[in-house]
Amino acid sequence: CKRVLEDCTILLHHLYINRQEVSPVMLGPAYNHTMETPASFLLAGIPGLQSSHLWLAISLSAMYIIALLGNTIIVTAIWMDSTRHEPMYCFLCVLAAVDIVMASSVVPKMVGIFCSGDSSISFSACFTQMFFVHLATAVETGLLLTMAFDCYVAICKPLHYKRILTPQVMLRMSVTITIRAITAMTPLSWMMNHLPFCGSNVVLHSYCEHIALARLACADPVPSSLYSLIGSSIMVGSDVAFIAASYILILRAVFDLSSKTAQLKALSTCGSHVGVMALYYLPGMASIYVAWLG
Repeated sequence: CKRVLEDCTILLHHLYINRQEVSPVMLGPAYNHTMETPASFLLAGIPGLQSSHLWLAISLSAMYIIALLGNTIIVTAIWMDSTRHEPMYCFLCVLAAVDIVMASSVVPKMVGIFCSGDSSISFSACFTQMFFVHLATAVETGLLLTMAFDCYVAICKPLHYKRILTPQVMLRMSVTITIRAITAMTPLSWMMNHLPFCGSNVVLHSYCEHIALARLACADPVPSSLYSLIGSSIMVGSDVAFIAASYILILRAVFDLSSKTAQLKALSTCGSHVGVMALYYLPGMASIYVAWLG
């Protein structure tokens, strides 16, 4: 018994020494507050196209300038022409302003990566970029819904158009869209800011995209990824459902018109809206699901 007691004492002594030598990170959970957060991230850009970086920078700069000039002209023209102070033009003006915000959040840094090769972006700047990109996306989908509603009222209830879409209603709709976007994005930003980043700091993207950032976390990124996937699916799904309902009612009203000219005019007006929405929603949702599943 004495021998067994001595062996147990020696074993406990060794276990105590080994416990002192083991790193706290190894003993602790995946999320340890002592982990150091990287001061910056490195954006990968477009791997494999290093020889084309100059041409990519020139192309992006040209497209950015065209986007800025085009959207600025739209906003200025609508603002200065009092005859265009109609709901559809006002929503188009807001959409142009949101487009400027989104492009300015992403393109200048991408051009800097391709021109100078400086791919570093600070921790706070990266999360700020992520917030504004996703916020602008959420605002845009809401604006497309309001534009579909405007088209529905203009075609199905033309005599009540000015009574329904008053400036006060337009302002409330715009504020509601913005509040909805901020409400959806704030929890995601909070979850991402509280994730520990202790490994690689290379973001496999040209900008600070949520899924690409979440994969760098040392803790489980599934909660934030699921929130993003479910939230975007609910938001976009509900908007698309209401837009589809609006255009079904519009088509019914159009085909009830006796004049072929009026039918063609209504279809041409709404056809461009449907094309824009298809180009916006289909690639956007496809990229979200591919990034999440990949």
